[in-house]
Amino acid sequence: MLSLKDIKKDYVVGDSTVSALKGVSIDFRENEFVSILGPSGCGKTTLLNIIGGLDRYTSGDLNINGKSTKDFKDCDWDSYRNHSIGFMFQSYNLIPHQTVLSNVELALTLSGVSKSERRERAVKALKQVGLGDQLHKKPNQMSGGQMQRVAIARALVNEPDILLADEPTGALDTETSVQIMELLKSISKDKLIIMVTHNPELAMKYSSRIIKLLDGKVIDDSDPLDKNVVEPIKKPEKEPTKADKKAAKKERKKLKTSMSFLTALSLSRNNLMTKKARTLLTSFAGSIGIIGIALILSISNGVQLYIDQVQSDTLSSYPLQITKTTASIGEIMNTMAKNHEDSANHDKDKVYSQNAMGEMINTLMEETKVNNLEKFKKYLDDNSDLKDLTSDVQYTYATTLNVFTESDSGVMQVNPSTLLEDMGYMSSTQMEAMSMSGSMGGMMGMGTDVWSEMIDNEELIDKQYDVIAGRLPEKYNEVVLVVDKNNEINDYVLYSLGLLDPSSLNGIVRRAMAGEDISVDSEQHVYTYDELLDLKFKVVPTPDFYKKKDGVWEDMTGDESYMKKAVANGTEISVVGILRPDEDASSASISGAIGYRHDLMTYLIDEVDNSEIVKEQIANPDIDVFTGLKFKTDENAADTDSSSETVSDSTADTESKADETADSSDTDKKAGLVAGDSSMEIPEGMTEEQYKALMEQSGASDTGELADMGMNAMGSMDMSAIQGGDMSSLTETQKKYIASLSDEQLELMKQMLKEQSDTNADQLANSGKYSTSNYDNNMKTLGYSVVEDPDSINIYPVDFASKEKIIDIIDDYNDSVGEEDKIEYTDYVGLMMSSITSIINAIGYVLIAFVAISLVVSSIMIGIITYISVLERTKEIGILRSIGASKRDISRVFNAETVIVGFVAGALGIIISYLLTIPINMIIAHLTDVPIRASIPVSAAVILIAISVCLTLIAGLFPSRVAAKKDPVIALRTE
Repeated sequence: MLSLKDIKKDYVVGDSTVSALKGVSIDFRENEFVSILGPSGCGKTTLLNIIGGLDRYTSGDLNINGKSTKDFKDCDWDSYRNHSIGFMFQSYNLIPHQTVLSNVELALTLSGVSKSERRERAVKALKQVGLGDQLHKKPNQMSGGQMQRVAIARALVNEPDILLADEPTGALDTETSVQIMELLKSISKDKLIIMVTHNPELAMKYSSRIIKLLDGKVIDDSDPLDKNVVEPIKKPEKEPTKADKKAAKKERKKLKTSMSFLTALSLSRNNLMTKKARTLLTSFAGSIGIIGIALILSISNGVQLYIDQVQSDTLSSYPLQITKTTASIGEIMNTMAKNHEDSANHDKDKVYSQNAMGEMINTLMEETKVNNLEKFKKYLDDNSDLKDLTSDVQYTYATTLNVFTESDSGVMQVNPSTLLEDMGYMSSTQMEAMSMSGSMGGMMGMGTDVWSEMIDNEELIDKQYDVIAGRLPEKYNEVVLVVDKNNEINDYVLYSLGLLDPSSLNGIVRRAMAGEDISVDSEQHVYTYDELLDLKFKVVPTPDFYKKKDGVWEDMTGDESYMKKAVANGTEISVVGILRPDEDASSASISGAIGYRHDLMTYLIDEVDNSEIVKEQIANPDIDVFTGLKFKTDENAADTDSSSETVSDSTADTESKADETADSSDTDKKAGLVAGDSSMEIPEGMTEEQYKALMEQSGASDTGELADMGMNAMGSMDMSAIQGGDMSSLTETQKKYIASLSDEQLELMKQMLKEQSDTNADQLANSGKYSTSNYDNNMKTLGYSVVEDPDSINIYPVDFASKEKIIDIIDDYNDSVGEEDKIEYTDYVGLMMSSITSIINAIGYVLIAFVAISLVVSSIMIGIITYISVLERTKEIGILRSIGASKRDISRVFNAETVIVGFVAGALGIIISYLLTIPINMIIAHLTDVPIRASIPVSAAVILIAISVCLTLIAGLFPSRVAAKKDPVIALRTE
């Protein structure tokens, strides 16, 4: 049952190491009374603590029911102490502020036992030790013998397998010691009892086995476990089934110890009740900051109610205006006023321009916010009450399907298909253009993508196709596979869907053009219907390809590990049916090999619209989320141009454009020469014969072949290697191409690279302030689609009462959506009063900031008080750990204490503030004629109490952490 194998325990004391146990090996029976004898300092208590899981051995092994504890985690040791071990201590170690019944129940609360069963088992255990009539006494109201009996009841209540007793009679008189030993002897009939004692007479009389220790070693064992007994050979255990694993996992979860927060609150409440005066003073000190903030809020609330009343008296027919982009009119006005007041930093001998409009536009751009009018319009359209509240509602008007498969080797993009690009047949740009033009459809009878949307007409699909396996899709995440009339799928589809390995085709076109020997799988593959119906794909919205780093979104498609996670989190798509065109059908509506429902695209549009990056781009329409730079607009383009040299007359401008054209043409000529393009003009200074000689030197049979060879070689070439002269990073084909160039061609190539580098550097210097993209392009890149999206909405209320109801409707909408979809509107009547409200709010915020300092100071003080409580309750920490409480449970106890103090402080502050508003209102009424009545909103009161609780909880995190880290062995020795 319990076995110690060569247990050693070393303690590091300063620069020296003390060996408490030196290779102790003992095997125990399931039920026996073992006494461990030895002089002080021989390692008895250390051995007991290691057996009980309170201390950790340095080396060796402790086996429990044949299971090694070498790999035990903290939670395993906690569960072991709670379910398998019962502790008895010389000093009883009862929690003084708990009743006898609560002390015994405590171990059961960690086991998750219900309250009724907990009470029943605790009473039974106390009756078993003769204390059935002492349930509600506190430990300090009992004798030493009674307290030890309580400790025994606590040790037995969880029905442990092992009872550990550390000098259980050390603090008792002789008569009481005999009673306790008789009780332990009767218990040993069913359990293993290991007792450490200095009393050899008691050990000889009551123990069935005596083990003697000296200097950390076993020197005598009166009844060792017989090692010569041959254990029966066990049959090899069967491989556990899923059900067995599930049951084992459920059992581990059941055995896991955890103290509920209510239990932690009860422990802390009882502890605080023993220090009522200190608790009350601490709470009052914490409430001072709450009182100050509550009074400021009460006065501010009274002023706001007065402003609302004045506003309601103003009849208005101005509309509630909601625009796609909104800006703070007040901020614009402030900017204009600032520009007017700024002192001029120039002489007054001439007239100078003032950049008021530029500043205003910059401010407008900075303060711009995008409203999601598409969603809000639908909300308004579905609202049946709006029609009766308005005279008119005016509306003004101004996604890529990414599919992947997962395998052991990684993820593969299925749609849009990259197969032709991977083969080296064409670039991604050419593929996109081909897909748009449909040229591939004429060549192969299909586009480059094998996924296409099905028509939303099931009756027509039934006429055009036969379902040869499975069924038609019924949900957005279900698709069908389409075969031809011969039940065949061409290999392009098989490679695209990953049924054949597409990596075998990588670069095959380029390799073929380079003259390499290549082979393509021409075997006919056969698939069963079940195999095809087991196909699974993952749809990933385009925004999921991007990750926010350093405030900007980075394209992560090149990061293999990121893409694996993105695909793993994608929406799973299942093939639920296989379709074959009906023989009598004259046409087929599904153009691809995989057909999906329209609601898959609707779902994807929804996903894109609700993605974080799209929301961020919508919320910040003037900032490029990929670069963090502003988009270039007509207004700021002039600012960029002003930083460069201005041409003073139209002739110079014309000449400059001509020069640019000439430069561009010259660059093109050079590129053509390097690539061997015969359509380019022969550069000046080179004869036709020289030019032909260059082509012959390159090994091309004609100029077209030379052009293809040059462009293919340059397509993926590391140009910096050419400039630096390091060719190690180039492929063999590229090296061959470079070697075929003449000195003049190579020099021209380097010159081109230098000119391009200078141009790029110049562009970077001039355009680093603005993004090279624009908002629409970004939204297109992200796959954002618009179904119905007005530019602005003007709502004209019938009267002011209707306006308030409409505002309530808008507020209800804002409450039902996320922050990014909230609507900001312009209320012209409310705008007239906004300046007054802003001043009142500003004053309130400043006062709250000052008062908040006292709140923080009081929270720190509460943290200090909590730390003192940790020091006072150190022994309680050791007791809780000995009965199976985890470190987290200990933290929870002290966090619960700070929560109680914070709640009392907050509630006390609110009560005092409510009382103080009575004289405050009397003073205001006496000094002014303004009908302002200070009052604390209920919501504000609740929030302030919550803030008080949160601040005290934060302040107590450090002390609770200190408490959790305390060594239980050292904690139990604390007096």
